[in-house]
Amino acid sequence: MRSLTEEETKVVFEKLANYIGRNISFLIDNPTNPHVFRLQKDRVYYVSESVAKFATSVSRDRLMALGTCFGKFTKTGKFRLHITSLPYLAQYAKYKVWIKPNGEMPFLYGNHVLKAHIGRISEDIPEHAGVIVFSMQDVPLGFGVSAKSTAETKNMQPTAIVAFRQGDIGEYLREEDTLFT
Repeated sequence: MRSLTEEETKVVFEKLANYIGRNISFLIDNPTNPHVFRLQKDRVYYVSESVAKFATSVSRDRLMALGTCFGKFTKTGKFRLHITSLPYLAQYAKYKVWIKPNGEMPFLYGNHVLKAHIGRISEDIPEHAGVIVFSMQDVPLGFGVSAKSTAETKNMQPTAIVAFRQGDIGEYLREEDTLFT
């Protein structure tokens, strides 16, 4: 386990900024309970600083995971967010989409968010911005990227895609054998 390099930190923060904007500072600059990002086997973990200090006494080959997995680096150097980061993304989300009960199951089965399934949507969402998908009861279901801006969404067909799915809580079941390897 090691801390992120300058380049890795930049890539991770750019991805997080797409979803939570300037609220990244709330993740790191918490004086009562400071947290850090650590890298272990291409996966980025969000860990309490005190736990990260204790983990230095464990050898790298024996340490499997630590804290909350936020995502992983691909072989090409890109960063992919994991669904395990959803509670933190939802807490500090900049743009939100709420879907109706009839749209929850299709989304949790891995489909994109359609206009017909939208219950509410944040104002001023730009095109290709990171959005957090909630149920109408404010339960975070996943995250994705907006297909069109909020203004363009109002004039779309009911079958048009509003947000492209990037991750949802159904992944725990669909990919349980590959999610933690």
